[in-house]
Amino acid sequence: MERNIPLTVEFTGGLEMLFSNQRVHKISIPARDDRKEPSNVGFLIKHLCDNLMKDPRKEMFVIDDSIRPGVLVLINDADWELEGEDRYELQPNDNIVFVSTLHGG
Repeated sequence: MERNIPLTVEFTGGLEMLFSNQRVHKISIPARDDRKEPSNVGFLIKHLCDNLMKDPRKEMFVIDDSIRPGVLVLINDADWELEGEDRYELQPNDNIVFVSTLHGG
């Protein structure tokens, strides 16, 4: 069984500033989470916050360990609501896009 899952993660709409001003990240995450369950988007979000986010303003991305309202999540170009949201089990080479729809003003 595969030990890591290669993924492409993209941040747009201003979220990229939380991730070293880099829009596209090619990453690899463990195939199993801390509970030995298949890795899902919820685990990916925690992984991104713990390992990739360099900006201290975590609340611009997550609130109470969930994606904050106003952030659209696409899994292989489909709204994550159609895929089971954070319960979607990640597959090798998935493309996960986080788009902020929030604008200051």
